[in-house]
Amino acid sequence: MLNYKRYRKNPVVDYPERQWPGKEIEKAPIWCSVDLRDGNQALIDPMVVTEKIEMFQYLMKLGFKEIEIGFPAASQIEYDFLRQLIDRRMIPEDVRVQVLTQCREELIDRTFQAIQGCKQAIVHIYNSTSTLQRDVVFGMGREEIIDIAVKGTLMVKERAAKFPGKIILEYSPESFTGTELDFALEICTAVQRAWGPDKENPMIINLPSTVEMNTPNVYADQIEWMDRHFEDRETIILSVHPHNDRGCGVASAELAILAGAQRVEGTLFGNGERTGNVDVLNIAYNMFSQGINPELNIEKVNDIIEIYERCCKIPIHPRHPYAGKLVFTAFSGSHQDAINKGVKALKERGSSHWQVPYLPIDPSDIGREYEPIVRINSQSGKGGVAFIMDTYFGFKLPKGMHREFANVIQLISEKQGEVSPEEIMGAFRAEYLDQKEPVHFRKLRVDDLSDHVQSEFDTGVTVLYTYQGREKRFEAVGNGPIDAIQRGLQQELEARIKVLDYEEHALQSGSNSQAAAYIHLLDADSGKVTYGVGVSSNITRASARAIFSAVNRLGIGVKE
Repeated sequence: MLNYKRYRKNPVVDYPERQWPGKEIEKAPIWCSVDLRDGNQALIDPMVVTEKIEMFQYLMKLGFKEIEIGFPAASQIEYDFLRQLIDRRMIPEDVRVQVLTQCREELIDRTFQAIQGCKQAIVHIYNSTSTLQRDVVFGMGREEIIDIAVKGTLMVKERAAKFPGKIILEYSPESFTGTELDFALEICTAVQRAWGPDKENPMIINLPSTVEMNTPNVYADQIEWMDRHFEDRETIILSVHPHNDRGCGVASAELAILAGAQRVEGTLFGNGERTGNVDVLNIAYNMFSQGINPELNIEKVNDIIEIYERCCKIPIHPRHPYAGKLVFTAFSGSHQDAINKGVKALKERGSSHWQVPYLPIDPSDIGREYEPIVRINSQSGKGGVAFIMDTYFGFKLPKGMHREFANVIQLISEKQGEVSPEEIMGAFRAEYLDQKEPVHFRKLRVDDLSDHVQSEFDTGVTVLYTYQGREKRFEAVGNGPIDAIQRGLQQELEARIKVLDYEEHALQSGSNSQAAAYIHLLDADSGKVTYGVGVSSNITRASARAIFSAVNRLGIGVKE
C-alpha cells in the first residue's frame, strides 16, 4: 500500500485579507531569463562557451533585457563566457547581465573581477532561509542566517561604490516557500536597510519557490503578504522565481503577478533543476492569448524550438503548451468538426477577433500552420476527414457524404493508426474518382433539343462508355444533361436509379480550373444509396463521371 502517512501537509498562510483573487493580469512583468544559469546547470551536457554566446544573443533577440548568465565565481567556463561578452562588447546598453554568487567574500571578489568593464550588472546574492535548511544543513538560528545575508550585502555595497558601472543588488532568501513569513520579511528588510535603495535606484528582492511545496494560491498569499508588509515598498522591485515540482509553476507565477510580483525569472520551455523552472514562454503566450502584449518577440516559436533543442539537447514534448507538435492538432471527431465550423464562420463573418473552438490562438500568429491542426486516426470523425479534404485538396464534400467517406477512413485507421492527408486523398481517389468498373465513362455529347421538340425533355445526350473493356453507347433525352444520363443508364442497366442530390464547385481558379461534381444516387431496387464524384475541366463531363462513379459504387451491373 502506498505509504502516504510518511508525509504531512505543508503549512498554509492564515491570510483572510488577501486581495489577489479579485485582480487580473493587465501587463507583462519584467522578464529575466535564467536559461544560462539555472537552466544550464540542469543540463546533462551543459552548454560550452560558443553555445552560451549563441543562446545569449538569441535571448536578446527575443527581447529579454535582464539575463542571468551564470555563477562566474564558481565556474571557469562561466567566467570566460562573461569575459567574452564584455571584451567583445556584446552587451547592449539596454541589457543587464545578472551574476549569481553566495555571500562569501572570495566569491564576491571573483564576481566583481568577472564583471569589470560591464556598464551595468545585477549582482544576485542569496542564502538559504527555510526552517528545514537552517536545521539540517546549516545548524544555525535566525540571527546567524540574517548575519550572512547582511554581511554579503555590505561586501557587495563596498565594491559597488568603487565599480565604474552601475550595480543593482538582487537578494533571494533561497527556499522562501519553506521559510516562516515573519522571518522572510525580517531578513529581506535587514538586507534592504543595509543596501539603502531609493525610488530612483531600487533593489530587487526575489522570492523563489525554490521547491514548490503547496498549491499556487498559497504562494500567491505569501507573495501578497510580503508585498504589503515591506517597508519603503517603492524602493523594491518584487521578483519571483517559481520552480515546477508540483507541476504548477506557470500558475504560481501568474497568481504571484496578481499578488504584486513585478518581475519573473524563468527559462525557455521551463528547463531547470528537477521538474524545471517556470516556463516564461508559456506565461507570455498565455498573456498573448488574452490580448495582452507579452513584451517578448515570440512570433516564431519554431525558431525558438530549434535554438533551444540544439543548445540544450532536450526535445520539446509533443504536448508542450503552444510549442508541441501536437498542440494545434485534433484527433477527436467532435473537435475536428468544431474547428472546421469555427474557421469557416470566422472567414464568413470577417471578424477581427480570433474565435475558434479548441484553438485558443491562431497558430499562424506564432509561426505555426493550419495544416497540422486536424489529424486523422481511429478517434476521428466525419468533420475531420471533410476538413482535410477541403483544406488540403479543395474538395468541399456535401454534408451527407461526410459520414460515408469517414467510414472508409475509419477502417483504414483501425488497421494502421494515424492516416496522413495523402493517404486520405488516395482512399478518396480509389473509392470515388477511380471507380471505373464495370462501367467506364468515356465521352459525352449534349444536344439542345428545345428548337425541335415541344416537350420537357429538351436535352439529348450521346454517351460512349465501356463495359469490361467492350465499347458501348446510348442515347437518351431528359430535362437536362444529368437527367438524360440517368434515364439512359436506367435503360442500359435495367435498374431503377434516382439522383437524390447534386452539388458542384470549382476546384481551382484560372484558365486551367477544374470542377468537382457530387451525385447522391439511389438504387430503388435494393434501397442502397451512395455518392459518386467526378472531376473535369467541363462541369457536365464531371457530372457524368460522378453518376458513373456512383453506379459502380452501388455495384449495379450492365445488361449483356
